[in-house]
Amino acid sequence: MSYGNTGYGYSRYTDSSSYRDRTGIGSRAYGGGGGYGGGGYGGDRDRYRGRDSLDDIRLDKQDFSNLPPFEKNFYHEHPTVSARSAEEVEMYRRMKQIHVSGEDVPKPVQTFAEASFPSYVLSEVTKAGFREPTSIQSQGWPMALMGRDMVGLAETGSGKTLAYLLPAIVHINARPYLQPGDGPIVLMLAPTRELAVQIQVECQKFGSSSKIKNTCVYGGSPKGPQIRELKAGVEIVIATPGRLIDMLEGRHTNLRRVTYLVLDEADRMLDMGFEPQIRKIIAQIRPDRQTLLWSATWPKDVQTIAREFLKSPYQQVIIGSPDLKANHNITQHFEFITDQEKYGKLQKLLEREMDGNKILIFCETKRGCDAVTRQLRMDGWPALSIHGDKSQQEREWVLQEFKSGKNPVMLATDVAARGLDVKDIKCVCNYDMPATAEDYVHRIGRTGRAGAHGIAMSFVTGNNGRIARQVINVLEEAKQIVPEQLRRMATQCRGDSVGFRARGRPGGGGGGYGAPRGRTGANAVPVTSRRF
Repeated sequence: MSYGNTGYGYSRYTDSSSYRDRTGIGSRAYGGGGGYGGGGYGGDRDRYRGRDSLDDIRLDKQDFSNLPPFEKNFYHEHPTVSARSAEEVEMYRRMKQIHVSGEDVPKPVQTFAEASFPSYVLSEVTKAGFREPTSIQSQGWPMALMGRDMVGLAETGSGKTLAYLLPAIVHINARPYLQPGDGPIVLMLAPTRELAVQIQVECQKFGSSSKIKNTCVYGGSPKGPQIRELKAGVEIVIATPGRLIDMLEGRHTNLRRVTYLVLDEADRMLDMGFEPQIRKIIAQIRPDRQTLLWSATWPKDVQTIAREFLKSPYQQVIIGSPDLKANHNITQHFEFITDQEKYGKLQKLLEREMDGNKILIFCETKRGCDAVTRQLRMDGWPALSIHGDKSQQEREWVLQEFKSGKNPVMLATDVAARGLDVKDIKCVCNYDMPATAEDYVHRIGRTGRAGAHGIAMSFVTGNNGRIARQVINVLEEAKQIVPEQLRRMATQCRGDSVGFRARGRPGGGGGGYGAPRGRTGANAVPVTSRRF
């Protein structure tokens, strides 16, 4: 089925003025832009690049003596939960793939009524139409409501946002009202502004009945409105580390009243080099706070952070295996091709799968992402792109166009690998393979959400051998067929345990980017070597 002369007509999607006029960004519709400033990873990233020394970030030293005590334990075990035997609890945990560790771990709840939430929280859950808690919610809610520090490991799309948000609402309602000059009671740190905005949507939905105010603080957006909301007083701050450091250095807010701290996608924040900022931020928060660390993976650096910042002994819940795994509802396919063949294969994929449903395509670099997007639009495909150089206004517009289905093909760098919550993405395509298996799992996890089935297609070139062994492990865990070519690549690269790094660019078309329509050499579409 071709879209060149039909519903997704050539003129509609190749007229750059329509895109420019609707976003108000002029020639930057697919423009480059500069570096990480205002980038997708918390914004203001240039400012913190190279600031590995904690002394480079200057914040006031806090005095934590004579702090007023506060209540953290709000959990009242439901009689039905109390009546369950140890054997029944163990059977339920096995069925839900729940693994726990720590002292005095509470029994999981099996219904919303058993979770010991007050009526004003339960009414919001009922209004949202949820039938039963997810696995992470079933075990995470009692742990969080007990006031204990905890680690939650679960795959994307598992419902972990509500696992820490609903206990946070209960926590806030038990605290005294904010006074002028007070900072937030709850701080939620996230690696990207996409995830931060997604968390804010849930905060607004479930905190409205309690009149709990929140704000989202992230880079790439004007500081003025964020400063005004902080100074007006909000109970919840959702923030990316870079912009929050700005606000603290400018004394636009403080963290003296924070008693409930959430580190969401801690593995991603550490991958992105935010550890110095996280350490400085946590040093501003009273040490008797409750801390909840959430992650999709459990590498050594995340374990180190947990040991340092969570009070021991903390409780831990793992959903499924602690090893990296993909959603079993996603069918994973692979094409073993050269860089120059990618664009033609992408067109065939779109012709096969493009039936009005949404398709998400991942590219390695920002410039490459724009190059492929331009070529697709020239060929009549309804494609838009999103990455760290786009302004916040432009990114929000692109996401809305994608979510609404007006432009059902979106290209992205890893800025969209996490925190993008679109439940009806039919297919994810790795136009360029990611650097690590963790990124691979998070990318394909954008499809197959909320119990639906999805398709993942990956274009594999000879340069991707170092990730092959890890991807094979993901496929075997998901009980899917492992292509023989992938096994051969893993054998050839035996001994490598990390993802590939940037390499030379075959055919002159840019690393990882086959020049669209087979162009090579001087006519190839140039790309940069910088990721994101």
